[in-house]
Amino acid sequence: MGTSFGTQNNNNPLALLVAAGEDQFGEHRGLGISAISFKLTSQDGNGIFIIENTFREKGGPARHLHHNQDEWFYAVEGEFIFEVGQERFRLKPGDSLLAPRKVPHVWAYAGSTGGRILIAFTPAGKMEAFFREVTKANAMPPQDPELWRAHDMELLGPPLSVE
Repeated sequence: MGTSFGTQNNNNPLALLVAAGEDQFGEHRGLGISAISFKLTSQDGNGIFIIENTFREKGGPARHLHHNQDEWFYAVEGEFIFEVGQERFRLKPGDSLLAPRKVPHVWAYAGSTGGRILIAFTPAGKMEAFFREVTKANAMPPQDPELWRAHDMELLGPPLSVE
């Protein structure tokens, strides 16, 4: 569970430590082929939402776009394939990529030994609620257009095929 240090005048923490491999709330969130940990949430008053996504198998989410969020990715471990708009990218550890709001994108873990990626959404919008909902089933988010729309996104197509 996250640990806060010090306080500001409005009783918000000055710092928030979330240990390696941990979730800010000490919860486990599965997505079938991967797990996510909440590292920083919008309730911390900063308007950003950051997750760590740890993969055991190849794959990723369906092609989609965010109406109100920019989505930033930082590869920590393993290789990931991305398509943002019409461009294709291969991220290796230390690489980062921005998928701007309203631009279709899809991505997948493409390695064989496990992968980790940090993902930031700004502003946070309904992304925390989306991940709380979809991790209940311990599976990748379903291809249900209404679910995606309810969280200010559009489902546009299937996940990337990774062999």
